[in-house]
Amino acid sequence: MNAVILAVLVMVGLSLARVSVVFALVVGALVGGLVGGLSLDSTLAAFNDGVGGGAKVALAYATLGAFAVAISRSGLPDLLAQRLIRLLGQDATHRRQRAVKYLLLGSVLLVAVSSQNLIPVHIAFIPILIPPLLKVMNQLRLDRRAVACALTFGLTAPYMLLPVGFGAIFLNDILLANINSAGEALGLEITRGMVPLAMGVPVAGMALGLIVAIAFSYRKPRDYADNELVTSNQPHYPVQGDVEDKTPAVSTSGLVMSVVAILAALGIQLYSGSMVLGGLVGFALLSVGGIFKWREADDLFTSGMRMMALIGFIMISASGFASVMEATGEVDTLVQSSFEAIGDNRGLAALLMLLVGLFITLGIGSSFSTIPIIATIFVPLAVQFGFSDLATVALVGTAAALGDAGSPASDSTLGPTSGLNVDRQHDHIWDSVVPTFLHYNIPLIAFGWLAAMSF
Repeated sequence: MNAVILAVLVMVGLSLARVSVVFALVVGALVGGLVGGLSLDSTLAAFNDGVGGGAKVALAYATLGAFAVAISRSGLPDLLAQRLIRLLGQDATHRRQRAVKYLLLGSVLLVAVSSQNLIPVHIAFIPILIPPLLKVMNQLRLDRRAVACALTFGLTAPYMLLPVGFGAIFLNDILLANINSAGEALGLEITRGMVPLAMGVPVAGMALGLIVAIAFSYRKPRDYADNELVTSNQPHYPVQGDVEDKTPAVSTSGLVMSVVAILAALGIQLYSGSMVLGGLVGFALLSVGGIFKWREADDLFTSGMRMMALIGFIMISASGFASVMEATGEVDTLVQSSFEAIGDNRGLAALLMLLVGLFITLGIGSSFSTIPIIATIFVPLAVQFGFSDLATVALVGTAAALGDAGSPASDSTLGPTSGLNVDRQHDHIWDSVVPTFLHYNIPLIAFGWLAAMSF
């Protein structure tokens, strides 16, 4: 069996068996490296060379986690949750509860979409916004798998379609540039206007999957316990007489300082391109503004890093996994052997390209990182099979996007888990990865194939 396929199957199988994703990635990389002809020392060396690529992202997520914990001290997220609870009411009718449920899902979806294009902060908003809303979701008996699907759609579909923010990077700087680079010698030349047009059909498939997830798959109520959140040291509550007031002490100055810190963090990130610097500036401003005492800064920062530690280690391990797969040279072998067996059947060729892309990107977990690998191999094959320019873009772009939509190592699934699992009632694999894989990867393959055959 091809080493890449075996490595991905081992990684996915262990993850589905509730083994730690980090452990699954390491074991999958070792199996893939050894089966691919590398020695143990060469496999470990390739893995170690690759982990540095994920260190920057891991540090950024740890910093954002600390910033999120500091924001929670201001009471701003709690105030938002209280407003929603007040809107719901204690004696809300079933119809009103359903309206608030869809209002909540729609709001989360809009924020996620904005995080890719309008205010490109990616998953930075999740640990700030989602944890305070969990009690509202519990009261609504909202299935968190529906929330995970809404978040993942908002984190992936916009950059696949809209050439703004992260979309400009994905569509123009990476997808367009790599396809033109790989197709230059073959006479292939893609223009900017062609890329969103080609990706429109696959994104429509994801939209259909989102509708199915919210309206059908996860429509039924699901009960959760009101467990204590484990994101941070909990803020102190004022005591009135013998009764503890559970309402956070929210001051106007604290709210204003929180808004200033958030805007400053976003502005610094957009200006510098660094999530680390943005998070640090926001954290420092909250401290200067009196949201927490300076001597508490170390504990708060540690709490935030603990909250995001798992995501960081998964991203680091995924980079090592990808490095081992490239070192084996089995990616090229996988593609060539697949197409040698199908002759000149264009429909089967398109399907195999998407399936091969799925196996490549499941382990790496990043569409941005896999396009250079996929484009180099797939563009000549697409030209050889007579696919049009638009069809070539749809095939390469869809094959890459499969890595973000339902991979255990993707930040588009890890991000939702980081917010929804702060009370330890949302499993990363079964409540985030499996739902998004079923509702997005399958439609992406189907609609990506349809786009390739239609254009």
